[in-house]
Parts: sequence; structure tokens; C-alpha cells
Amino acid sequence: MTDRFRLTIAQLNATVGDLTGNAAQARAAWDQAKAVGAQMVALPEMFLTGYQTQDLVLKPAFLDDCQRVVERLAADCADGPALGIGVPWRVEGKLHNAWVVLQGGRITARVLKHELPHKELFDEYRLFDPGPISGPYAVDGVRIGSPICEDAWWPGVSETLAETGAEILVVPNGSPYHRNKLDLRMGHMVARVVETGLPLVYLNMVGGQDDQVYDGASFVLNPGGHKVVQLAPFEEAVAHVDFTRTPEGWRAERGEMVPQPDEWEQDYRAICLGLGDYVRKSGFRKVLLGLSGGIDSALVAAIAADALGPENVRGVRLPSEYSSQGSLDDAEELARRLGIRMDTIPITGPVDAVTQALSGVMAGTAPDLTEENIQSRLRGVLLMAVSNKFGEMLLTTGNKSEVGVGYATIYGDMAGGYNPLKDLYKTRVFQTCRWRNENHRGWMQAPAGEVIPPVIIDKQPSAELRPDQTDQDSLPPYEVLDAILTGMVERDESIADLVAAGHDPQTVRQVERLLYTSEWKRYQAAPGPRVSPRSFWLDRRYPLVNRWRDPAVD
Repeated sequence: MTDRFRLTIAQLNATVGDLTGNAAQARAAWDQAKAVGAQMVALPEMFLTGYQTQDLVLKPAFLDDCQRVVERLAADCADGPALGIGVPWRVEGKLHNAWVVLQGGRITARVLKHELPHKELFDEYRLFDPGPISGPYAVDGVRIGSPICEDAWWPGVSETLAETGAEILVVPNGSPYHRNKLDLRMGHMVARVVETGLPLVYLNMVGGQDDQVYDGASFVLNPGGHKVVQLAPFEEAVAHVDFTRTPEGWRAERGEMVPQPDEWEQDYRAICLGLGDYVRKSGFRKVLLGLSGGIDSALVAAIAADALGPENVRGVRLPSEYSSQGSLDDAEELARRLGIRMDTIPITGPVDAVTQALSGVMAGTAPDLTEENIQSRLRGVLLMAVSNKFGEMLLTTGNKSEVGVGYATIYGDMAGGYNPLKDLYKTRVFQTCRWRNENHRGWMQAPAGEVIPPVIIDKQPSAELRPDQTDQDSLPPYEVLDAILTGMVERDESIADLVAAGHDPQTVRQVERLLYTSEWKRYQAAPGPRVSPRSFWLDRRYPLVNRWRDPAVD
């Protein structure tokens, strides 16, 4: 009977559908584990396919390919440590979210996920069948139990594993980030350790996939809830965890303990990782965006420069007759500080041409929002032309406040392939700009210091589509708007709740109307990284046509 057990945990970045590439990453981690004499290497939930697969996992040909790749991986890793990896698996006509253990060239254990998440952004009952609670499996004489992600958020699976002889819990996860998620996970895992009396390894995926960002931040707990290993968030890592058999059972030795950054840094890192991976995994290298001289485009430019490198970011000024010289100068100064390329394409000529083309059909009408939207849509046309010509992904720049109330022009400033600010309210945009100016980290590729000119942060926000326009001409002050939206969107609060909290009833009604009537815009909006507990898209699914309004307060 062995008294020491070395487990290699691979916190790696999978790409959905890249079976060969993901398997190669698994094999490289296995090579590292073999080199240091590990008995086992573990990879996250659904690592072979990437996560989430959505309906791709329902294609029989995809599942056939997964099985072939797993069988090749087992053969390639026959002479060395066991390898645990997440994969979809068919059993007697049912499809399961599974974790298979490969030893000696074959599958020696198969764990089927029992608790399928079906809230927030998950809908696994659509894709998978729940499996029975699996018992522990043996690796080099050590009995290991592996609750898969959601299985460890509830006591049943872990308690059953402990009762059936598990000595160590290894929990593979595909757990996406949202603000303060680490504390939430830690609370659940400590509960499992206390209930079972077993050490627990929490292994999480890292990387961006569509609107989700997986933050890694894997850790190891000993009985009593004592954390002895903590890996970095948002970074790939391969770590070797040594266990020693004691009279009280197996205990993990103390290893790497990386301090976890605060919520502002984690949000910023998540957004940068989400953007970088979306661009890279979609086959792009460069991005462009419209630089208005305002705070939203300034923050998106900074994020893009940090994530991709300033040399891969193009800013484009698109001045109209209403663009102030101050805004043009601010955009130029921002580009200089970040070190990104900036081009200028005036839209006055195109606006005149469209106005002339419409002069007959619009004769006798007064200028209104229509003329403002023409400017925005022409900017979208020009930016998409540059994107098409040079193969650069266009980024859109609407924040969560604007996305929430539809304060953006469909087919205009909403045009683009990805929106880094989609889940950041305007008030958080201001604070994030200040945070970035005051902080620089080694992973950031843009320069340190005040890369966003303070004048951009301090000035009154404006779309500059008509003379002397400000956002507050049409919207409540952002601190009021964001508080109401947070209540409605993230906590499902009623109008009565919001009025009781001190908000003006008429203002709350206005925000409710804007929120519901702009749902159709959100259906057509670009994806963006999820950083809050409830973002627009999979977290919150509302009908396009919705005549209901809260009747509680008139």
C-alpha cells in the first residue's frame, strides 16, 4: 500500500470543437505528470470538447469523433500515469456529461454527472441525461471519488462517495466566472470537506468561450476546510499536488498559494481574457473600433490593447458636424497614450449624400431621431467596410446600462462582432477606467500609467448626434439608472420594491418601459463577456413581444 500519491492538475484553456488540439494539451500535461512521477493527471470537466458545447454535443458525428479521439488518447498515454478527462459519453442510448479515467491504454473508470445544472446560463437537461451516482475508482491503490462540478455543490454525491470508500475527492469543473465567484465556490467545497472528512481538489477550466469566461482559480482543501493550494485565476497552470497517508487519512501537502486579486482586477482580467480568446479562437488577430473621444470607446480601446497588444488595435475617428474638437483631440490623445493606430474618416459627406437621397420621401418632415440614427448607421457601414477590407474584428462599445435600455442604434453603434462592455454598467465603466489608470499588471500589453486621459473620464457623456446633446437629456442620471436596472435585471425586484428603496415612481416606470421594449435589440446584439451574476443572454431570457407591465404602482 502506497503512502504517497502525486496528482497533477492541469488548469488549461480548451477550445470548443477542437478535439485534436484539446487532446494534444491533455497529452502535454500527461507528459509533464509522467516526468515528475505522478500517479495521475486530471483535466477539467468536458475538456476534450471544450465547454459549453451547446447543441454541438447532440450531433452523432461529433460524438463519434469524440470517442475516436479518447481511444487514441488512451493508447498514447498507456505507459505512465492515469489520465482523467471530461468528455460526452453515450451509455445505452443516453448521453452523459462524463469524466473518464484512462489507464494502461483503456478506459478503466467512467463517472457520469448526476446533478445537471439548469439555472442561470446552464441548461444541461436539454443536452444530457443524469447519471447514477458513481462510486470511487482506484488509481495505484488509492480510492478517488470525482463529483463533476454541480455534483459537488450539493451534499448527496460526495457523501455517497465517502460512504463507499473514497479517500480523496477530485472535482473536475467547467465553472464560469462571475464577480465574487471564488468565495461562493469555496463555501460549497468547504461544506463538502466538513461533511465527508476527505481532502478535496477543485480543478477548474480557464479561458473564454463565447460570452463565458472560465477563471481557473483551482484549489485544494484538507479536512477542516484548510486551503493548502491556490492557483492563479485566468492563467493556465499545471501543478503537482502531493498527498501523504496519515493515521487520520490522506492529507495534501502545502503547495503554491497565489493571492487572489480584488473584484475590480478580476472583472478587468475576465473581460480581457474573454476578448482575447474570442478573437483568437474565431481566427482573428486584429481588432478595430470607433473612437469617439468618449469613455466607453476609451475603455474598450484600453481592454483591446491590454488583451491583444497595441499593434493589433486600430481606432477610427468618424467626425460629423456635431463632433466637438475636444472629443476629437481626446480620441487622438487616447490613441497616443495606448500606442494604437488611429485613422480618421469624416462622415459629413456620406450624411449629406443620404440626406439628399431621402429628401424626396422625407419632404415636409422635421428632423428627429431618424437623422441622428443615420449618422450612427453610416459610422457602422464605414467601420464594417474597414473590418472587411483588412480582416479586423469590429468591436462595439455599448455598456450594460445602454444595452439595458436600448440607448444604442441597431445596425449603427451596435454593429460589431464582440462587445467587451456588455456586462458593465456605466457607473462601473467610470470606476474601471480609474482602476486601469492606477494599476498595471505584467499580463497587460498596453503601457502603464494614465492611458485613459482623465478629461475623458470627467466630462459629461454625450452621443454628439445633435447640438449640445448629453445622455441625461434622454436618461436618468447613471447612478440612478444603474441602481434601478440592477434591481430589475439582477434581483427581479418589483416596481414597489424599487419605489420603497427611494426611487421616483415615474423614473422606475420609464426604465421598465425601456428595458422591456428594447429586448429585440438585445437579441441582435454582439456577444460580450459575462462578469455579473446575471448578464443579458443566457442568464436572462425574455420574450421579444411582451405586453405585461408591473401593475403594483401607478
